[in-house]
Amino acid sequence: MKRLFNRHFALSLLPLLFLLSAPGFGQPQLNFPEASPKAIVTQTVGLTEITITYHQPAVKGRTIWGELVPYDKVWRAGANENTTFHFTDPVKIAGKDLPAGTYGFHILPNANDWTLILSTVYTGWGSYSYNEKEDALRFKVNPLLGDFKERLVYSFEYATDSTVNAVMQWEKVKIIFPIKVDVHAVVLRHLRNDLRSNHQFYWQSWSRAANYCLQQNINLQEAMTWIDRSINMNENYSNLSVKAGLLKKAGQEAESVKLQDKAITLATETELNTLGYEYLQNQGSTTKAIDIFKLNISRHPQSWNVYDSLGEAYAKQGEKKLAIKNYNKALEMVKDETQKVRIKEILAGLK
Repeated sequence: MKRLFNRHFALSLLPLLFLLSAPGFGQPQLNFPEASPKAIVTQTVGLTEITITYHQPAVKGRTIWGELVPYDKVWRAGANENTTFHFTDPVKIAGKDLPAGTYGFHILPNANDWTLILSTVYTGWGSYSYNEKEDALRFKVNPLLGDFKERLVYSFEYATDSTVNAVMQWEKVKIIFPIKVDVHAVVLRHLRNDLRSNHQFYWQSWSRAANYCLQQNINLQEAMTWIDRSINMNENYSNLSVKAGLLKKAGQEAESVKLQDKAITLATETELNTLGYEYLQNQGSTTKAIDIFKLNISRHPQSWNVYDSLGEAYAKQGEKKLAIKNYNKALEMVKDETQKVRIKEILAGLK
């Protein structure tokens, strides 16, 4: 009886053992390399991030175009789930506007030009559920002959301050299309948002935002309100100089000069030194630079650096004796050995 009971008990366990041995039933999943590995490539243009996420099929000796990837049929532009493009800000692609967001990327190839598609649906598996009614953007490109690529690869080329080319290569085919960002519009949108956050409590934030507009010669009217906000919080050389620049852009020359003169009265040693070099290097006005460096010496006679800067300005003007005099003064005062070596080398070249 005991033996029979054991036999029946063992038989009763068979269904349970089968279930427990079935794949996925209570077992940890093992990881194996994907046949088409996942890849991500990102490019920043201005403040805008562009990210392409895709899977990389391989050629493996097959005929790709017209066979593995049939002509006149929408292709997933990769492997597995949707290839996607993500834009953190609005962009232009092939001259067409596209809002910020994530898009499924598909290609309709033929023997001549190819149609590239960005779909509002990006969660599909490949192109099996693709629906033309969900297109966000379509445009045509001509495929090019490129270097052989065993695996499909996306990349970015020829990035500038506001543009970049997106590139897809597989087998010997290469397609390229341009992406353009309105960088100033994006920056201004970010600035307006930032100036409503905790940045609004700091004069530096308003001043830097206004200075960006001044340097780029954009949004000057709003920039004037920003710089006034900064000045009302803490009047100083930095924000007064920005406002002087904005007044000059507005054609108010006299007001600009008057405000810049006021700004100079509030300048620190470093700020005066920087202003002097702006005249010396960027505006080509050596005489003005010398005046600023002399003013800095009158305010900070115990600083070796002010004499060093004046010496450089005199050397550029061709006044060797005055340059040597000021460099020697700086050499007497400086304590840093590296600076001493540098000044001695300059003096040797002036003699």
